[in-house]
Amino acid sequence: MEAIWLYQFRLIVIGDSTVGKSCLIRRFTEGRFAQVSDPTVGVDFFSRLVEIEPGKRIKLQIWDTAGQERFRSITRAYYRNSVGGLLLFDITNRRSFQNVHDWLEEARSHVQPHSIVFLLVGHKCDLEPQRQVTRQEAEKLAGAYGMRYVETSARDAINVEHAFTELTRDIFHLVRSGDITIQEGWEGVKSGFVPNVVHSSEEVTKSDRRCLC
Repeated sequence: MEAIWLYQFRLIVIGDSTVGKSCLIRRFTEGRFAQVSDPTVGVDFFSRLVEIEPGKRIKLQIWDTAGQERFRSITRAYYRNSVGGLLLFDITNRRSFQNVHDWLEEARSHVQPHSIVFLLVGHKCDLEPQRQVTRQEAEKLAGAYGMRYVETSARDAINVEHAFTELTRDIFHLVRSGDITIQEGWEGVKSGFVPNVVHSSEEVTKSDRRCLC
């Protein structure tokens, strides 16, 4: 029987090539780290359930995007139907940090009329001796754009769960408050169905209820 979920959130993971997007996602969804990872061609898809509060599960659809310029026309099409995103840079690669602004501008230009809740992620924090970006300047940049900041390591499984869970929790609270709403024709947020539970109007749009039996 398929697991029951309260909402489905679609997330997109973006950032320069080689910052470790696929490794981070696989650590989160599969619990493993691949020493060798082939470059993503276009877009790959992953999913996982997250329990953000006791008895409240969120299904995440996670889109892993290619960082190479030649695939950008493909990945741009996925911005509009995403409600959340992890924007990765490699703490040992200053250029990837400097490109954060460009990634944000690209996302914002293609997400209209919706918006994406972003989390800035400094990846490969296990490589501290090779660090080229300080935590302080990354936190300052995140604050300037209204984002949270977290440092992760797929190899050592540092803050991987925390990154995805905190982003999911932030989106959940925005849905509950009505700042993000379920809309027909938009894939960013969908409602699920939990039997024997009465939901408030804030939690579920009645017309969108579905049974996944």
